[in-house]
Amino acid sequence: MKPGDHVAVWATNVPQWFITFWATTKIGAVLVTVNTAYKIYELEYLLRQSDTHTLVMTDGFKDSDYIGIIKELCPELETAEAGKPLHIKRLPFLRNIITIDSKQKGCLSWDEAVALAEKVPIEEVYRRALAVNRHDVCNMQYTSGTTGFPKGVMLTHYNVINNGKCIGDCMDLSTADRMLIQVPMFHCFGMVLSMIASVTHGATMCPIPYFSPKVSLDCINREKITVCNGVPTMFIAMMEHEDFSKTDFSHMRTGIMAGSPCPIKVMQDVVDKMNMKEITIVYGQTEASPGCTQSRVDDPIEVRVNTVGRPLPGIECKIVDPQTGEELPDNTDGEFVARGYNIMRGYYKMPEATAAAIDKDGWLHTGDMARRDENGNYKITGRIKDMIIRGGENIYPKEIEDFIYTHPKVMDVQVIGVPDKQYGEEIMACVILKEGETMTAEELQDYVRSHMAKHKTPRYVEFVTEFPMNAAGKILKYKMREQAIEKLSLQEANSIVTA
Repeated sequence: MKPGDHVAVWATNVPQWFITFWATTKIGAVLVTVNTAYKIYELEYLLRQSDTHTLVMTDGFKDSDYIGIIKELCPELETAEAGKPLHIKRLPFLRNIITIDSKQKGCLSWDEAVALAEKVPIEEVYRRALAVNRHDVCNMQYTSGTTGFPKGVMLTHYNVINNGKCIGDCMDLSTADRMLIQVPMFHCFGMVLSMIASVTHGATMCPIPYFSPKVSLDCINREKITVCNGVPTMFIAMMEHEDFSKTDFSHMRTGIMAGSPCPIKVMQDVVDKMNMKEITIVYGQTEASPGCTQSRVDDPIEVRVNTVGRPLPGIECKIVDPQTGEELPDNTDGEFVARGYNIMRGYYKMPEATAAAIDKDGWLHTGDMARRDENGNYKITGRIKDMIIRGGENIYPKEIEDFIYTHPKVMDVQVIGVPDKQYGEEIMACVILKEGETMTAEELQDYVRSHMAKHKTPRYVEFVTEFPMNAAGKILKYKMREQAIEKLSLQEANSIVTA
């Protein structure tokens, strides 16, 4: 393997994931993260688009049979000799496959690959390490592009190490901390906000293979966890679990809630019930490696539950008019843009997409609606694309979601816009109720109508048991909208063409 070669790791948060990351980056190669939920179509696209040279993989996860998929993509493995370079018709760059769990034809087992280290003189490792430039690409993350194919975000050593270090600083991490890592490593939330933040501060890492509220709560008890990162849905699942009342949170101190908009009520519950007095929010996206803003552990609780904090050191942030690019005054909604050491090198082999994301002055356009308050803290008000325009009124789903969360029967909620002949768009609330609770659509509509402007009341209410998500825990609103059009027979309204 040469400097600049691409190594893909397709596995949950197993120890081999961490070892592969540091082994790859130390010799100047590039680690490519692979979503654990991928099936054959997505995997073939990623391995081809990323020009992956070596694949490190487990046998499978949930309903994805990795071994079955790789045998179908690479029939040549049947006759290939393990340890010799592979030549696969559908994956022309792929030379090695390393299997973590089992021994497969044409592949090296993990132990065999580790044993090959004996054949490399240690001086060669040092030489490679010294030749690495901090501005070299060390990682490629495939964004869960809600439009079109996923794009490979190229991040450098300088991007991710500095970002993880600054985020750990804002959490006041130290060697006294023990971090539960339940977020996926293939995502920046696991790789940078959890692993790199821990490593740069000497904190202890306690990864679990994948999120399960029962396993997470058990780990908190056993390991006396002090730091816990998660997306809002993870915290909700933990607080609703039967083992929650038996869990000792006395050592708990801080953590990050991020990955999707954080409901104010959930934040407050986590502070009160999980003893996370110093919880913070990080806002950002993969293209910014990922953090742009963060609330600090010593910010007042109002700032930490109501905003995403202020810019991290070395990062400029501002709010601009999405149409004109003009900077907007405080307390005005516009697009959040950022510039600094943390902005990606670009999308791999996609110059047009890179130019659309990063303007000529180096500002990354996030596509997120936000506003800055008079104290310099930012509040995310939604995605530009998620905004509902009902009869000319701009409606931000997050505002309605935050309010519906305050209903005692509601466990989780997502608000989407669905097509409407009369208004252009109407509001739909998809609600998950707490266990054992019942509710009618009218009951929820009355609750909203009596507390918010009439035009913000959901026209449609659906009670569901789960939301469509990608493997990173991001809720796919476009999928919910597609399902709603089908269910409510809104195809005709959806086909109306607008200027």
